[in-house]
Amino acid sequence: MSAEAPVSPARRKQVLKVLFISLLLDLTSFTFILPLFPKLLEFYRNLENSAHSSSVLNRILYGLNAYKNSFARPINDRYDIVLLGGALGSLFSLCQAIASPVIGRLSDKYGRRTALLWSMCGNILSVALWVAATDFRTFLASRVVGGLSEGNVQIALAIATDISDEKQRGATMALVGACFSIAFTFGPALGAALANVTTVAANPFATAAGFSLFLILTETVYLYYALPETLPPAAETPTPNGSTAGAKAPPPTTTTPTAKTNSHVLLNTTHFLFILFFSGMEFSLPFMTYDLFAYTSAQSGRLLGFIGLVASLLQGTLTRRTHPLTGVRLGVLSAAAAFFLLARTSSSSSSSPAWNSPSPS
Repeated sequence: MSAEAPVSPARRKQVLKVLFISLLLDLTSFTFILPLFPKLLEFYRNLENSAHSSSVLNRILYGLNAYKNSFARPINDRYDIVLLGGALGSLFSLCQAIASPVIGRLSDKYGRRTALLWSMCGNILSVALWVAATDFRTFLASRVVGGLSEGNVQIALAIATDISDEKQRGATMALVGACFSIAFTFGPALGAALANVTTVAANPFATAAGFSLFLILTETVYLYYALPETLPPAAETPTPNGSTAGAKAPPPTTTTPTAKTNSHVLLNTTHFLFILFFSGMEFSLPFMTYDLFAYTSAQSGRLLGFIGLVASLLQGTLTRRTHPLTGVRLGVLSAAAAFFLLARTSSSSSSSPAWNSPSPS
């Protein structure tokens, strides 16, 4: 936060409250779909195979088969859902990577509140398409729109920076982390439970999608009325002719800059490598349990909920009491141990999934 525009404690408290509630709604809605992905894709595959149509999904599956045939070792057709899920996850992240710099620049130019509300409009359209997705093509459009408009967390972090000084920033970031943990505790399990309630025969996942849309709409209305603009205005200084229009004040010269002892390239590279593997595993876990243990959506939801609960307990007890660098080291070591155990599970599992041939979900 700039020195010339301090944030009062009352205003900071107000913005933090709005930030917490909106992120909780947003991330809970976002996690609804995670345990449903394998059964979602299985549903669309069975639907479009039974129609014998030259659909988008059948063309994608044809490309996947060509990819599988390029390997010397045959790959069973039961991995089609896993490969398709990985492709969709990569597509969503690619769209997000393309849109994120644009959303960031728009928030710097027009304000956090404006950029966030436009991002919410894109999210509403994305989830509405999911509600109406009676074919794979519509569902695919939903994921593309969602990836291109997914700037909520990014802007929330910018808002957190706007209202925090260096001493407050760690506590504010911990609040964002708590939102993630709480959402992952309840969102996947709730999404899986709602998927068992059929309200639209043509789309058995419409109930979960509809409640996700309700949360997004509620969040958007709440942000519109409750979120103030937090981007500090550019300070102005008189120009030689006496006017102040458009002239920015010079930066303060009395403040001693904080010494940076670490290479930004090294920090960014380390963060990129960690996120590369961690986010990939986070999305792939429901497909792994689907493949190895024939997990249902409800079982995957409970597993993700358990992970969220453990994360909440650790962040509320251990993480906030340890030095940030110690917390990072413990987190990386724990993630490495988790990956090792998952690899052991994969290699030692001899379970035979119950879905060797396509069947209705």
